[in-house]
Amino acid sequence: MHKVPPQTMTDTESASPIGRTQRRLLRRIYNGRTVPIIADGKDFLTYKAAIKYLEALEPDARDVVYEEMKASAKHGKAPPAQS
Repeated sequence: MHKVPPQTMTDTESASPIGRTQRRLLRRIYNGRTVPIIADGKDFLTYKAAIKYLEALEPDARDVVYEEMKASAKHGKAPPAQS
């Protein structure tokens, strides 16, 4: 019988500007999603697409878009556009 080593963060996860708690929530939000989440004027259907986009943003913008994703998933639709 083989023992499975405990899970550890990969180099990309530890170097990511997105925290573990945020990553876990995003994984839950995007798991099995068939309707895209709209945030920052873009459609996101997969966890990988969302993470890639968030990692490319500046910290302040990242926080805003992350909150938009959370709100969109919670309400099942995109939040109203702000002018």
